[in-house]
Amino acid sequence: MSENPNIASLTAALERYIDPYLEEGLGAAGAVREVSLSDGVGHARIVLGFPVGGYRAELEAALREHLRGEGIELPLQIELETDIRAHAVQRHLQPLTQIKNIVAVASGKGGVGKSTVAVNLALAWVAQGARVGILDADIYGPSQPLMLGLEGERPSSPDGKRLIPLQSHGAAAMSIGFLVDAEQPMVWRGPMVTQALTQLLSETEWGSLDYLVVDMPPGTGDIQLTLAQRVPVAGAVIVTTPQDIALADARKGLKMFEKVSVPVLGIVENMSVHVCSQCGHVEHVFGAGGGARMAQQYGVRLLGELPLDAHIREETDRGRPTVVAAPDAPRARVYFQMARRTAAALARRARDRSSVFPKIVVEDS
Repeated sequence: MSENPNIASLTAALERYIDPYLEEGLGAAGAVREVSLSDGVGHARIVLGFPVGGYRAELEAALREHLRGEGIELPLQIELETDIRAHAVQRHLQPLTQIKNIVAVASGKGGVGKSTVAVNLALAWVAQGARVGILDADIYGPSQPLMLGLEGERPSSPDGKRLIPLQSHGAAAMSIGFLVDAEQPMVWRGPMVTQALTQLLSETEWGSLDYLVVDMPPGTGDIQLTLAQRVPVAGAVIVTTPQDIALADARKGLKMFEKVSVPVLGIVENMSVHVCSQCGHVEHVFGAGGGARMAQQYGVRLLGELPLDAHIREETDRGRPTVVAAPDAPRARVYFQMARRTAAALARRARDRSSVFPKIVVEDS
């Protein structure tokens, strides 16, 4: 290809670039818009279906390298935009009016760091430019009030019917932990739990959101199955650790979502490696590669391999999760990458088309 391309050849070359987060070409994603050439400099408007805050410099550098590989040597400047759309949910449910996408973060068992992953996922999306809420659906052990620095606070209800969510680090938040005493045990049976959570979801004034992250209760019992059937979920993230016992339960969680037709966006392997806070030595305490093997087995993406780091625990305990407390640290970088992969995996899903079709009303004549 010529070193002095025309607009058509430059556009074609840009469209052939495989974005590492989308894992498909920019042309297939319909992302390349308004390509132009001016004084020997290429200009392109790129529109992606996931939050792009902090991504422009990385993408621009990668595109320049890609163009060189295509035989095109010229400066390139890009204008990077986000276009987050609503995506399809379970067939028998309708997406919520003001919430484009509900993403469930789940695990087959407790103790794998699911809530830490959920809160950092939500806040990473906020930092990348999205409008985000987080619903703490773990009735029996709500963690989000502590992790968000909102412990002891209460939401308001001006009309006595709908709740105004609390705000933390730019995200809207709702949890049963905001409504009951922290030491009060929730001795509720399954139907009471599911009713409470559906009320928290539907009776909260979330406002306009790109994503609502639902921190699901651990396990795959009746409560989890009922929630997955009642809540219009665009995609689910399965959190596990590398060890075999956690992976066995994570497989059950994945199968549960398959049973109710909720697409699994991918696997997050938490506590993948231990990083010594004194010397920086890296060790696979719980084994290695389990999440990658599971992702390959079920044909889903490995969204991230997150470290077991004392700083992460300390930061969440203080109400400032890692992506907020230390956004430039290596431990935060993997959370940001995980969040971008998750949103990109969702962006590739089928879009919600319910708004395209008119509502049919049958009246008695």
